[in-house]
Amino acid sequence: MKFAFIIFKYFPYGGAQRDMMRIAKACVARGHEVHVFTQSWHAPAPEAGIKPHILPGLGWFNHYRYRDFIRQTHAAIFALGADYVVGFNRVPGLDAYFAADPCFIERAQARQNPFYRLSGRYRFFADCERAVFAPDAGCEILLLSPREKDFFQHWYATPDVRFHLIPPPMPADRFVALDVDEARASVRSEFGFVPDDILLLLVGSGFRTKGLDRAILGLAALPPEIRNKTRLLAVGQDNPKAFVKLAQKAGLADRVRICAGRDDIPRLMHAADLLVHPARSELAGHVLIEAMAAGLPVLVSDVCGYACHIAQAGAGELVPSPFDQIQYDRQLEHMLTSDTRKDWQAYGKNYARALMAANDGSAEAVMLETFARQKRGTA
Repeated sequence: MKFAFIIFKYFPYGGAQRDMMRIAKACVARGHEVHVFTQSWHAPAPEAGIKPHILPGLGWFNHYRYRDFIRQTHAAIFALGADYVVGFNRVPGLDAYFAADPCFIERAQARQNPFYRLSGRYRFFADCERAVFAPDAGCEILLLSPREKDFFQHWYATPDVRFHLIPPPMPADRFVALDVDEARASVRSEFGFVPDDILLLLVGSGFRTKGLDRAILGLAALPPEIRNKTRLLAVGQDNPKAFVKLAQKAGLADRVRICAGRDDIPRLMHAADLLVHPARSELAGHVLIEAMAAGLPVLVSDVCGYACHIAQAGAGELVPSPFDQIQYDRQLEHMLTSDTRKDWQAYGKNYARALMAANDGSAEAVMLETFARQKRGTA
C-alpha cells in the first residue's frame, strides 16, 4: 500500500518528527511505500521506501503558508493515488492523526487573551483541529496520552471508538549495551568537565517548554559543596541565547553547556547521573522512557504525559503541579544525595523492557495497516 504522511516540517530531533520516521520505517519494513509531504526537510535522504515531497507553502504569514501547503499536498496525494493519509500535524482530509500535540482550543482558551481568538491564525488552527476531531470527521486518532482525550472530547464530542491509545514505543536498539565508564569519561572530556563531576542532562527541542530555565535555577540553588561539582548539559534544537545569559547571571557560565540536537543521546544518557525534565508542558516525553532504558534516574514535572511511567516504575521522582521552583530545588538536591540511585536504575530498566514487549516501535504501523485495509474493505 501507499501511505501518505503529512508533517509541516521535518528535522531529525523533534519528537513528532522522530515518531514519524520510526513509523515510516516500520511501514516500509512491512512492505509498504511511504510518501512524506512537508514544507521543509532538514535531514539526509531517507532510506529506500520513504520518499519526501517538499512543498513550500506561499504566503505572508505562517498560517497562510500552511494553508497553501495543505492545498498543494492534497492535490499531490490525489495524483499519487495514496491508499491512506496520516497526519502528524492537524490538517483536513486525514484518515488518521498521530496526536503529538495537545488540544489547541483548550490551550488557547486557558493561555491566550480573548482578542487572540479573533485572529486569522487562531481560526486557521481551530478549523484544522475541528476537521480532525469533529464527531462526523471519521479520522482515527492515535493517542499518546489519555489525559488529552478528555480535552478533545470536551470541545468536540469525539466518539470513544475513534481514539486508540498507543503504548510508549521502546525499540530494542535503545538497550544496546554501552560501556558506562567509557561513556562517562569520553563525554566529560568532550565538554571539558572534570571526570568525577555530577552530570545533569536535559534533552528536548524548545528549551523554555522543556524547562531549561528551571533546571539552571535548580543548579544555582544547590548547596555549594554539591553545586561546585555538578554540571548541566542541555541538548536540543532551539536558540540558546537567553539561557546562556541566565546561566551567566546565576554565576554558572562554566557549569552549563548547551548544544544542538545530536544522534548519540543514548551515549549521553549512559554518561549522565540524572535526567532533569521540569517541562511546562509535554504531551508524552519519549526521552523519559529512553532514560529508563539507559538506567538513568529521572526528575520530571508531573504535567508530562509519560511522567506516570516514571512513577509506576519507581525510576525517579515527579515534581507536583503547580510547579514550584523551591520544591524542584529540594527534589533535585535529594536525588543527587540519595542512596536510592541503584534502585531507580534497576526499576527503570525492568519497566522499559516490559514496555518493549508491548510496543517495540511497530505498534503504530500495525494499526495503520489495519485501518488502511478496513478502508479498502480487505480487512
